[in-house]
Formats: sequence, structure tokens, C-alpha cells
Amino acid sequence: MLEIERKFLVNNLDFITLATTKNRIVQGYLNSTPERTVRVRIKGNKGFLTIKGISNEAGTTRMEWEKEIDIQDAEQLLSLCEKGIIDKIRHEIPIGKHTYEVDIFFGENEGLVMAEIELQSEDEAFEKPSWLGQEITSDKRYYNAYLSNNPYKNW
Repeated sequence: MLEIERKFLVNNLDFITLATTKNRIVQGYLNSTPERTVRVRIKGNKGFLTIKGISNEAGTTRMEWEKEIDIQDAEQLLSLCEKGIIDKIRHEIPIGKHTYEVDIFFGENEGLVMAEIELQSEDEAFEKPSWLGQEITSDKRYYNAYLSNNPYKNW
């Protein structure tokens, strides 16, 4: 399955009152090389295993495979992950016909607030709310796999 998304920094926290869901996410990487990342994630009370391929040049599109796994399996796999566990709260905000996922990071990446929007095509139009900041889609420093090894606090 192809994942098409765009990423943005967030200017302020005005989005919080618009959020329809909020979940804590803890994730780690069994492999964080750019060619393929293998991620273990706990979102709320569910576990997931995700494999992502390398992004296209624009950073908008890449292959993604994800399966839900038992929460106990996810907890055990997290103990095998590379250093640099990602800890964040994800807010889902519906805007028009899309949903923004806005992550507030903690721990080593505290201070980073980032929004993503998934699209059906790379050139699909979408509404940009006032709290949306600079686009960072093609900046690989903002990939979670990169942040796990190169935390935001060290930039």
C-alpha cells in the first residue's frame, strides 16, 4: 500500500480544542535505515508492527505495510528496539474532508509539534488551518526514525 502524506510544523496549540481523538503513542525501531524502517508502536491499548519503504524524492510517497499485533508482543518487541524511543501524544483534527494528525513530542524530542495529512494523490488540494506552519515534507530530519537517533533537543 502506498502512503501519501505531507508534514508541517505547527505554529501554536489552537488545534487542541478541535481534536476529536487524543492518544499516547510510544514507538521504537527494529530497523531505522532510510531504505526500510521496521517500527513497533503502542497506540493507546493496541500494538502495531509497521514496515515502510524509502520515500520518493519529494518525501510525499512511500510503501507502507502495517498490521495490528498483540499489545504484549508489542511491549516485548519494544525492548529489542534501537535506542531512542519516540513518545508523543497524537491529536486527530478533522478539517474539511481530511484529518490532520498533530503530534506533541516528549522526552528527547520535547518542543517539537508536527502535523501530518494523508492524501489520495500527491497533488490533492486540502485546507490549511491557521495553526499550520512551514511545510517539512521533504526534510528527512522530521521522520520519526531519524528523530529516534537524532533527537530534536540536540539540533
